[in-house]
Amino acid sequence: MLEHGIRFDGIVGVSAGATFGCNYKSHQLGRVLRYNIRFKDDPRYMGLRSLLRTGDLVGAEFSYHTLPNELDVFDFDTFINDPAEFHVVCTDVETGEPVYHRIDDMDDEGLDWIRASASMPLVSRPVSLGGHLLLDGGISDSIPLRYFQGQGFDRNVVILTQPKGFFKRRTKLMPLFHLFMRRYPAIVQAMSRRHLMYNDELSYLDEQERRGNILLICPQDTLPIGRTEQKEAKMRHVYGMGQQTGEDMIQTIKDFL
Repeated sequence: MLEHGIRFDGIVGVSAGATFGCNYKSHQLGRVLRYNIRFKDDPRYMGLRSLLRTGDLVGAEFSYHTLPNELDVFDFDTFINDPAEFHVVCTDVETGEPVYHRIDDMDDEGLDWIRASASMPLVSRPVSLGGHLLLDGGISDSIPLRYFQGQGFDRNVVILTQPKGFFKRRTKLMPLFHLFMRRYPAIVQAMSRRHLMYNDELSYLDEQERRGNILLICPQDTLPIGRTEQKEAKMRHVYGMGQQTGEDMIQTIKDFL
């Protein structure tokens, strides 16, 4: 879409959708693939060493400050000057409810909002921001279409990472949540019902697609990659799947918009 000059009035990202989606507003084509390959084996970036030493599987200071400020520089000026609104979704650990935030200036605080949105439970420390303790937005609102429509965006392109027909099942990790997240019972409760929230949002997408209010983009098959993938070939393959899907749908996207 960047290659074809497609622009949007607003963008909302959740978790990886926030960490990767911000590069759309900064116009940095390919940056996500580049830095993930470059730093995939760096223990400061992600891994068990970081988890044991800091409590974060993804190193907070390196990944959300050193990397974008020094090593693969984020285009802060373009982000600020691009007129599209950029929103992220996080989850309040004390209530289990979603927290929505619009990032206008990608300064250190803005980067921390991105971090909060992508801070997976069990392998991340809660992030203190805006009077909240925050974790991954996917816990409470994985596909925030209703939220964005409520902000006035009534024609939306929705990009999913699961194929059509997918329905989420209750996580098998609930015993670990009860054991390690007992300080945050609202998160435990939210994770126990996350599959219900997610599947309800999928049903809403179907309804909105039938009404012509959204254009839904999703892979044909389950993506052959994990959340913490470190194999370059898999990264390039899945990135290529996304590129090809975009090319195949580019005229459909233009017609919809």
